Amino acid sequence: MQRFTAHPASAQRLREAELALRSGQARAAERLLLALDDGLPGRAVRDWLLGRARLDQGRATEAIETLTAAVALEPQAVGIRVDLGRALRAAQRPGEARDEVRRVLEREPRHALAWLAYGDVLVDLGQPADARIAFERFHDCDPQRLPIEAATRALVAEDRRDAEERFRQLLRADPAHVPALCGLAALSLAADVPADAERLLQHARRQTAWLPLLWRGLGPALLALGRLAEAEAAARYLRTIEPESPHSWVAVAAVATRLLRPAEALEAYRRAFELQPGEVRLLTSMGHLQKTLGQRAASEASYRAALALEPAHAEAYWSLADLKNYSFADGEITAMETLLADGRADRSGDAQLHFALGRAHEQRSRFADSFCHYARGNELRRRTSPFDIGVFERRSQRIRRFFDQEFFAARADWGHRSRAPIFIVGLPRSGSTLIEQILASHSEVEGTMELPNVLNYVRDAEDRARSRDAYPESLEADDAPRFEALGRRYLDETAPLRTGRPRFTDKLPNNFSHVGLIHLMLPNAVVIDARRHPLDCCLSNFKQHFAEGQSFSYDLGDLGRYYRAYLALMDHWDAVLPGRVLRVEYERLVHDPEAQIRRLLLHCGLGFEPACLSFHATERAVRTSSAEQVRQPLHASGIGYWRHFDAHLGPLRAALGDALDRFGSLA
Repeated sequence: MQRFTAHPASAQRLREAELALRSGQARAAERLLLALDDGLPGRAVRDWLLGRARLDQGRATEAIETLTAAVALEPQAVGIRVDLGRALRAAQRPGEARDEVRRVLEREPRHALAWLAYGDVLVDLGQPADARIAFERFHDCDPQRLPIEAATRALVAEDRRDAEERFRQLLRADPAHVPALCGLAALSLAADVPADAERLLQHARRQTAWLPLLWRGLGPALLALGRLAEAEAAARYLRTIEPESPHSWVAVAAVATRLLRPAEALEAYRRAFELQPGEVRLLTSMGHLQKTLGQRAASEASYRAALALEPAHAEAYWSLADLKNYSFADGEITAMETLLADGRADRSGDAQLHFALGRAHEQRSRFADSFCHYARGNELRRRTSPFDIGVFERRSQRIRRFFDQEFFAARADWGHRSRAPIFIVGLPRSGSTLIEQILASHSEVEGTMELPNVLNYVRDAEDRARSRDAYPESLEADDAPRFEALGRRYLDETAPLRTGRPRFTDKLPNNFSHVGLIHLMLPNAVVIDARRHPLDCCLSNFKQHFAEGQSFSYDLGDLGRYYRAYLALMDHWDAVLPGRVLRVEYERLVHDPEAQIRRLLLHCGLGFEPACLSFHATERAVRTSSAEQVRQPLHASGIGYWRHFDAHLGPLRAALGDALDRFGSLA
């Protein structure tokens, strides 16, 4: 910030106000500044900071008056004029804002913040190409360009510790530095803390409305937080201002995927690949969408094309394996084994290769070799996705203690009364996708996907304490209007996924921990527990390379203890909310589909429709690893499949203990 002479008695308060302002505390800064005497020397500094504080609070008209007074006191102060331009823009006077900032650039053509403000107003004036040039000039003129580039290199190299320290060092010097805030937000996204990413980016938005770098992070953060309409707007903006950037089209694809528009997402990835034809990850992303759309041959072709471009692309090998009915040729097995043995420096894909080889050997009934590869792949995943089963067990115990009968009795009439949602919970690989496919074959039900919304609400409740471990106890203080509002928020956030059918599914398995919260906010929603024999279920999880979010599955002992915690929680919900949850056992569904489907529909308040019996013929996008399986008629080949690997399942059996006794008739 440009400096002027100030009286020593006020200089300290001015510094405190400036720091508060740069840290995003505009209201506190305004209080400090208003306490200063109007007659002090250096009045222009006070008015400048006061104008910025009012602008940051959305009071553009007051900011213009205050900044105009500061300009009158210091007509040559270009920094004040930049902020006056920003205030004029915020007051929807873009022509005046452009002229004000242009005068600054005529005097100081390397004024970085002036270029930032100029780019913003050019976007408002409908000149995205010129705005793009202005934003590029901002980066070129940024006094911290070299440190930012060094931090970004560390981020791209996935040296997160070094990148974080570099970005934080920049922010210690300037807490409002936009590229540093964006870099730290990118690290928060990589750590799966989207709320922190959004907080950092909203602070950056006080400095700039339209910088593309900011929106490249804000879109994914909003997407992760379930705010789909806002995320879509972010992607549309990037596509408008950076139409020749593959990153813009990837952003469009990510949003379209979440909005259940896979054909649109596939086309966006194609556009990105045209702009960056050597990027194999775009090909694998196209393959995933083609699998979702049921385009089996096209999906396989995309994965093969990725391997043709990059023979060491491990994700393509695993993606072929995850098609379930793909048979690896001997040459492909040899190629994967060679990749694992060649000692290359980048070993990030080794886990995927081991999982793919596990599937390849399994197809040949070489179960011992298969298990060795699965075990090695899981060992590697645990290094990058560690899981503390003890923490999960203790959290589960706290949930059971907190959500008791008295708690629910005191809140009997709370929550939003909608009957639209149908939650399908359980463990992954338990038949939840099958149940969703059956329900989505009904004329009144929209099949959506694994929605993150409930987990986001849990994170919000966790974050009420500095330890970020306040859930579920933090819910004690919440009143009836808060839970009703939470139910409405859930319906509003998921509305973009629905096309007019009165009911819809949410099949995030991990929501089994949060049936109590679901009941409080949506007491009329249906909850289905998809359950499968623990040995088949846990083994199937152990064989699956999950993209994210299921890190409990990479150790047989953890899997067994996790399954026991799941059983204990579901038993608890049955006890404190009797009749609330319908249990659908995979084995019974396979052996007697019509009776179980009629039972399922009855519990959901739906009339029987024959299409639910022929669910495999229903044409819809399916995003999970079971996409190929639910497009086939029911078969019993997966029941008791664990026997092929029984010699290796000792740790799982030991962890499950007497829980196995509950499933004797289903084994």
